[in-house]
Amino acid sequence: MRRPPIRQLDLAGSPEEMGNAHGRAHAAEIRHYAEHRVDLVAGGLWSGGPLKRGAVLELADACLDAHESFSPRLHAEMLSMAAVAQITPAEAIVVGGFTDFVDTVRAVAGGSHPVSVSEDDCTAFLVPASLAEADAAMLGQTWDMHDTATDHVILARLQPDAGPGVMVFTTVGCLGQIGMNTHGVCVGINNLVGNDGRFGVTWPTVMREMLAQSSATEALDVLLGADLAGAHNYLILDSAGCGFNVEAMPSIRAVQSLGDMPLVHTNHVTNPEARRFEGERDAAMMADSRHRLQLAAELLSGCGADGAVGADGASDNLADDLVPIDVKQLMELTGEPSAICRRPDARYRIETSGAVIMRPRSADLWACWGQPADNDYQHFSVQDRASAKDRDDVQNRASAKDRDDVQNRASAKDRDDVQNRDDIQAGSIHMRAAAIRAD
Repeated sequence: MRRPPIRQLDLAGSPEEMGNAHGRAHAAEIRHYAEHRVDLVAGGLWSGGPLKRGAVLELADACLDAHESFSPRLHAEMLSMAAVAQITPAEAIVVGGFTDFVDTVRAVAGGSHPVSVSEDDCTAFLVPASLAEADAAMLGQTWDMHDTATDHVILARLQPDAGPGVMVFTTVGCLGQIGMNTHGVCVGINNLVGNDGRFGVTWPTVMREMLAQSSATEALDVLLGADLAGAHNYLILDSAGCGFNVEAMPSIRAVQSLGDMPLVHTNHVTNPEARRFEGERDAAMMADSRHRLQLAAELLSGCGADGAVGADGASDNLADDLVPIDVKQLMELTGEPSAICRRPDARYRIETSGAVIMRPRSADLWACWGQPADNDYQHFSVQDRASAKDRDDVQNRASAKDRDDVQNRASAKDRDDVQNRDDIQAGSIHMRAAAIRAD
C-alpha cells in the first residue's frame, strides 16, 4: 500500500506541556487506538486467554508505580497526554507499551503465549563504522506490528526543557519507539516473547530515558537498571560508533558489543542464558525469525561486509572485496520482499508498518511509513530543531547580558558621562552581541 509522507509532530517544553500538545494533536485517534489495543489484550489472542476489559486495565494500573519511579518526567508526560486525549493512565500503558504489557498479563494472569500469535517481526541491524560509508556507523530496522497499527505511525520531534532534543519514530499515544537524540545516541528495538513478565516499566518509557543520555554506554546503563515489564531486544549506537545489542528480559540482560562486523537481530532469543526466559512461539514463526536473521546477514555480506554476523553467531562470506555499506543498500535490505518486508496474510495479520535508518555521526535519520518495498524514505536531520533553539538561546542570553551591562554601567557612573558615551557604548554592545551569536 502506498502511503503519503509520514506525519510529523513537534513537541517542546515541560513534560506536561509536551504531553498536552501530543494529546491535543491526536486525541480522537489516541482514544481509538487505545480502545483497540485493550480489546486485543482482553480477547486473549495476544495475552494467553480472554480477560474482562476491567481486569486488563487493573493489571495495567498496577504498572504505573514502576513507570513513575523509573522516570518521573516521562511519567508526567504520559499522564498529561492521557488526560488531554481522555484516556485513563492504565489505557496509556496499554496503547504505548502493548508488546511488553502482554508479557506481564501472561505471567501474572497465568496464561501461556498463544502459539498462533506471531507478535511483531522486526528485522534490525548495526553496521560498524569500519564497514560503513564515510566511516559512519549506522543502525536500522523495520518496525512490524499488527496491521491496524500502521495507520497510527508518526514522526515526533521533541525538545524538552531539560536534556537533549530527540526525534522518534512512533505511534500516537506512545512516548517513542525508535529514535536518535542530538548527542548522537540511537536506540532501536525488536520484540521478544518473554515468560517472566511482571509489573514493571514498559519499553517506550525505557527507550525515551535511554535517549536522554549522552553516550551509548550511558544508555546501556539505563537499560541495565530498568525494572522491565516484558521482553525486548534493544540496539544502541552513538556518534563515536560504540554500539550494543541487548536481549533484555525482566530476569536477564544479555549484552553483545558491536565489533568489526555488522550485527543482525530478529525476534528470537539467541543468548543461551536468556533462552530459558523466552516464551513458547509457533514453530513456523520461530523458523521465520531465524530465516530473516540469516537473510539479513547474507544481504549485508553482499553489500560488502565480509562476514556479517547474526546475533546467534551465524555468518557469511559472500564478498571478497570490502565495499563500504551505504544508506541506499540498507533501505533496499528493509524492502526485501520475500521475508523482511512483511505483508499481512489470512493467518498472521502482521505487516511492516515502517522502517528507520539512523547515522548518528552525521545526525541523519531516514524514516519510511508503511512497507519500504512500496514507500519512499524521507530524510530528516536530528540537529535542525536543536540548532534553531541553540541560536535563540544564544541571542536571548546576549540580549539579557547587554541589558545587564548597560544597567550596571549606568548605576556606577554619572548619568552625564553615560549620555556622553551613548554612541560608543551602543556600538560596543552590538559588536559583543554579534560575536556571541557568531560563536
